[in-house]
Amino acid sequence: MTNTTLKKISEVLGLSISTISRALKNHPDISEKTKKKVIELAKALDYEPNASAIQLRTKHSKIFGLMVPSISNFFYDSFIASVEEESRKQGYSLIILQSSEDIEVENENLKLCRQNRVTGLFACLSSNTKDMGGFLKMNDLEIKTIFFDKVPEMDGLYKVCMADTRAGEIAAEAIINADKKNILSIFGNANLSITKKRESAFTNCIKFKSPDTKLLIEHCSDSENTKQIVLQHLQKKNKIDTIFCMSDEILIGAMKAIQELNLSIPKDVSVIAISNGFIPTLFHPQITYVETSGYQLGKLAFTQMMACLSGSDAVLELTLDSKLLNGGSL
Repeated sequence: MTNTTLKKISEVLGLSISTISRALKNHPDISEKTKKKVIELAKALDYEPNASAIQLRTKHSKIFGLMVPSISNFFYDSFIASVEEESRKQGYSLIILQSSEDIEVENENLKLCRQNRVTGLFACLSSNTKDMGGFLKMNDLEIKTIFFDKVPEMDGLYKVCMADTRAGEIAAEAIINADKKNILSIFGNANLSITKKRESAFTNCIKFKSPDTKLLIEHCSDSENTKQIVLQHLQKKNKIDTIFCMSDEILIGAMKAIQELNLSIPKDVSVIAISNGFIPTLFHPQITYVETSGYQLGKLAFTQMMACLSGSDAVLELTLDSKLLNGGSL
């Protein structure tokens, strides 16, 4: 079927193409009567504006890019849902990209965003990202980038994060209040700023407020790696009374190990995590966790993006508060 064009509408109504175009844009110079006729015919003919032409004229599309290391992650899934919801309300579409923790894939995704002249990008770094060159090219094209969750340490960039330092402290305080003395604390990639913040806050709080507590620290790459490390520690003679998990992925691995050994929570071992909130509810008793909401972080990131696009003085770094939700695992 032949695409409906402005020319076709102008021929049917006997109006110039410029008049049709201005009517569809609700231009004040066009009478309400004319606008009504144009809009009704455009709807009847299923007219759609040429997105490519608009993109060439404005240098940007009405599209946001959103890149995460993995889509199959509940935290990122809820972040994506939140940003998509807000984008749709504002008339934007969303391209969802996955880096798979691969630098080459991440750079190809950035190239795709630049080629399509996305209006803005929400980006969570892969664990291996060191060179920020690809992201800085976005700035050269005036494409706003909001980093979230796993953010670069470089100053002068827009970032939205959980209150990672406070989340680590809240978890440590909960363990101290429960009078636990032998803790296995498991963190993610040691090079990431999110890991550094949570680990530093957690360990410093334990050492300062409960110096007689024995604290073992491990770093894991994924849930399977976590499972193997937890199995090793739980099978040693030195009795661990509590396992702290820095993230949902780590919590999943720890719980697999606990279940494989048929241990009872919290009788045999206690568990506490920093979590988006869904994974802890899958177990009985429910896991005590410090909430880090991907959905709410998405709302905050979108607010920052719109502030950047409006030309207002957007705050470079924003944080979302964390809170403790008690289950029966501690």
